[in-house]
Amino acid sequence: MGHGPVVRRRKLGAELRRQRALAGLTSDEAARRAGWHQSKVSRIETGRSGVKPGDVELLLDVYGVRDAELRALLAALCGGGAQDGTARRGWWHTHRDLLPPEYRDFISLEFGASRARTLETTVVPGLLQTADYARTVTRATLSDLPARQVDELVEVRMARQEVLRGARPLELWAVLDEAVLRREIASPRVMAAQLRHILDMGQLPHVRLQVLPFAAGVHIGITGPFVIFSFPLTSDLDVVVLDHLTSSLYLERKEDLRAYSDAFDTLRGRALSCEKSAEFIARAADTSWAGTGV
Repeated sequence: MGHGPVVRRRKLGAELRRQRALAGLTSDEAARRAGWHQSKVSRIETGRSGVKPGDVELLLDVYGVRDAELRALLAALCGGGAQDGTARRGWWHTHRDLLPPEYRDFISLEFGASRARTLETTVVPGLLQTADYARTVTRATLSDLPARQVDELVEVRMARQEVLRGARPLELWAVLDEAVLRREIASPRVMAAQLRHILDMGQLPHVRLQVLPFAAGVHIGITGPFVIFSFPLTSDLDVVVLDHLTSSLYLERKEDLRAYSDAFDTLRGRALSCEKSAEFIARAADTSWAGTGV
């Protein structure tokens, strides 16, 4: 399965190999036109080595790829570039001394994706968290971290949310287990503000929120949370991310993607509608966390 950087390199390499084939070039011919040794093209296509954004740009020029959206997507997968097609190094690299490789890779995938479907069973999804809520969660999970680094991680969490505010924002569909709304992760004041923030975010046209109430009983989601990232132009880059205590697992096989897509469809079918979910969240804010002065 490999961890984040490996799966990202592998997916990037597979797409570059596909573009080479569409251009009718062998790896030898591609290497010669790029001024490289054939082994470099091979290492890139198999994901055995990392690749610089400039190298990706060069290969795409060699293959005659002019589609700005595809070029931006592949640049984002190698850690540079933006959804608007401008070439720049990912902003998260300025925090590379603090962020582990798996988290940097997760952010890179999130940044390049066009759609995310997520099931959350314990905490509010990072893209919907308030700063106060994020700070409490970070302190609880990384209790030995100095306050300055906790603040930096909260800044990273807030910066990630820019994917929901761009010219072509990420489409987010989140199914939240009722426990996400009921568990006192933070103080009642922070929880009330967090739930109201979820309601505000749910008003965005590209954000769908559904609640899976306790009354739904046992369901496939009890095995744990997951995120499915989908990318523009090709489903071959789609990936499922499973979070564990100390690492993340990335699933890229078509059968895994199909299984988790089917699971998500089942969960959203059992969950409350978006409209009833908004009413449910509003009641939880007013009852579970009432009297907070928010």
